[in-house]
Amino acid sequence: MTKTGPPLKLVDLDAARYLDNDDAIAEYLSAALEANDPDFLLLALSDVVRAKGMTQVARDAGLSRESLYKALAPSAKPRFETVAKLVRALGLEFKALPR
Repeated sequence: MTKTGPPLKLVDLDAARYLDNDDAIAEYLSAALEANDPDFLLLALSDVVRAKGMTQVARDAGLSRESLYKALAPSAKPRFETVAKLVRALGLEFKALPR
């Protein structure tokens, strides 16, 4: 007879906890872009913004915290201008590379 222990307690993975340097952030967002999934990109941006600090990123992007939360909400459709402001506030840039 097999003895079982207490049930496992699983916790949700919070990617923001692991985004502690610029290289990790750039790799994470690059992977999200390569996935070609707007919802995943929005989630990744949200993770990065939380890792950097919502208030500071909002300030650096020239947005209110409330508008930043709305722009990063699941299934939101932020304007490109908003995404570009966030990318700049995060100290990143968009680049096009040949395949």
